[in-house]
Amino acid sequence: MGYDIIGDVHGQAYKLRLLLNQLGYVDRAGAFRHPERTAIFVGDFIDRGPHQLETLDIVRRMVDAGNALAIMGNHEFNAIAWYLRDPDQSDEYLRPRKGEVGEKNRHQHAAFLAEVEHNPDLHAEIIDWFLTLPLWLELPELRVVHACWHPSYMVEIEPALKPGRLLDDVMMVTTSRKGTKEYHLVETLLKGIEVRLPAGCSFLDKSGITRHEARIRWWDATATTYRQAALVPLETKAQLPDVEVPDEARLGYSDEKPVFFGHYWMTGQPEILSPTAACVDYSAGKDGPMVAYRWNGELALSSGNFVSSH
Repeated sequence: MGYDIIGDVHGQAYKLRLLLNQLGYVDRAGAFRHPERTAIFVGDFIDRGPHQLETLDIVRRMVDAGNALAIMGNHEFNAIAWYLRDPDQSDEYLRPRKGEVGEKNRHQHAAFLAEVEHNPDLHAEIIDWFLTLPLWLELPELRVVHACWHPSYMVEIEPALKPGRLLDDVMMVTTSRKGTKEYHLVETLLKGIEVRLPAGCSFLDKSGITRHEARIRWWDATATTYRQAALVPLETKAQLPDVEVPDEARLGYSDEKPVFFGHYWMTGQPEILSPTAACVDYSAGKDGPMVAYRWNGELALSSGNFVSSH
């Protein structure tokens, strides 16, 4: 049995169908199926793209049929928080809907809301399904997380989760409160390790927003300085200082069991990040291809095992 680990979909149902066909999955008896393989989705099914419900239908049918596994991405987490009321504010939600922050949150969530907001029952049912998605998968052969495999954080948060590493309504409240330990733990797993850039340093992200913090190459123990470790546009990297990032940001991944993740909007030719680490998000949510890593049991990953939708 092999696994096909599929990157962030972001409502791009057409690209997903194209990739599944290339991987040899056939739409039969209501779901895409492969006689010998199982798909694993790394989360971020929604927002941005043109076909939100169609994407969810494809993924959910595969999961229900036993032909796929799926985990939670930060966009599913945000969707749950947008939907759930804040128990401490009768007129607000866990993900704020009011003011400037609320406008920004709605803009990020607009594509999904456009397809579900007029149908409250469907919206509620999808949120319930999002809550069935585990925060990570630890399989006998490999590991999957949306953004960052952080063993000590996982040990710390797991006792507070439902069986299967699931969030519930109570934990959603705790993990939505900035400043709590639980917020920091889950945010790291779903969004990666971020470090504050040195004074005077900033960059424009893919959405044109000025950032004073940067996600870092947590899997790379050799990336010890801001210039080496920061995941920023190439033209920005040279502007960053060659001074060391904080100790707590230096994680590294040297385990023999492969780890797969999405989230990072990679570009260019898909390639492994190390012999045991691979990102499968190559910006399908915008202009990039949908990408999968076709894992056949190898201990050392190979860039030749990536499959792209074009």
